[in-house]
Amino acid sequence: MFGFEVYQVVNFFGFIIGLAFGAIAQKKQFCFSGSIKDYILTKSTMRGSSVIVAMIIAIISTYIVSTLYEIDLQETAYYKDNINYFSVILGGLMFGVGMMLSDGCSNRHLIKFAQGDINSLIVLVFLAIFAYATAKGLLAEVLNPITNNETLIHLSSYIGSIAMNIYFVVGVLILLLIFLVKRVKRIVSLWDGFLIGLLIAASWYVTAVIGSESMERVIELNGITFVYPSAKTMEFFTYYQISSLTFPICIIFGVLVGAFLMSRFNRKYSFGCTASMGQHKVKYNMIGGALMGTGGILAIGCTVGEGLTGMSTLAFASLVAILSIFVSATITAIILNKKSKLPMCFIFEWKDNNIDYQI
Repeated sequence: MFGFEVYQVVNFFGFIIGLAFGAIAQKKQFCFSGSIKDYILTKSTMRGSSVIVAMIIAIISTYIVSTLYEIDLQETAYYKDNINYFSVILGGLMFGVGMMLSDGCSNRHLIKFAQGDINSLIVLVFLAIFAYATAKGLLAEVLNPITNNETLIHLSSYIGSIAMNIYFVVGVLILLLIFLVKRVKRIVSLWDGFLIGLLIAASWYVTAVIGSESMERVIELNGITFVYPSAKTMEFFTYYQISSLTFPICIIFGVLVGAFLMSRFNRKYSFGCTASMGQHKVKYNMIGGALMGTGGILAIGCTVGEGLTGMSTLAFASLVAILSIFVSATITAIILNKKSKLPMCFIFEWKDNNIDYQI
């Protein structure tokens, strides 16, 4: 294409997909952890509805793309051999706690950092360090008795790496969406979830279809995920080898640029208030980032990596991971709220709801 190598084209589209993701997420403050916080603090279901729409669209559009282009999604990491569900659950629980302590999941902190929250840089650094340590470093050895435990893997084998039924999954999600939205006309305002869902399918198309023509490098089958790519981005900056520039890293760069550019136009969001309120301490950023880095590797992804990309493959492991994240995040948020340590800078509410909340 235009004289470029295939891997360069794939990387370019990775950047464009990230650019779009960052701009959309910044404009509407798309956030899984934020949707939990919104409901606990104000009973708002708007951002939660956007997340559900993103899941539905990601699943349907990915199914269409994989069917048309004969993409075998069971070759992805979400269907890995000898899966250890206990490790996935542990990772999900750790990630959920971490994202509530640090006030945002991995993709959320990329957005917050790009729009000016320096606290998010602390989270991202610790996330990247601990993700790398868990994948390839000291923590890989420390956690080996759990991750490669023969008994746990054997017990997990009774379930195996299975795919869920698309009609059942989408049906349940639609029912959940109806419960959260309550008014049909509100669905129009959830365009961010619709577009982000399509970006998941686009990433599969780029790496599986365009990437399959690469003769220079092996292009891995990738969707959108942020934990391990954040670690690889740190490695890229540290050791700099142009050959290590990959599709996931380009997505990270794209998200940062897209969110930054959108924040120049969408200036209504600023996160200085949490720091000034004394609720977002450095120790929470450090601990939260570390938990998300380790948890994201064990769970095979983050809220986007499992909740959207993994779910789009209909992998049962992804459902287990995202439910684990949701449960631990909700419990952590409730505990933090009781201690008045669950920060809320902005109220995200349906435009047709004029309730005056007192935060």
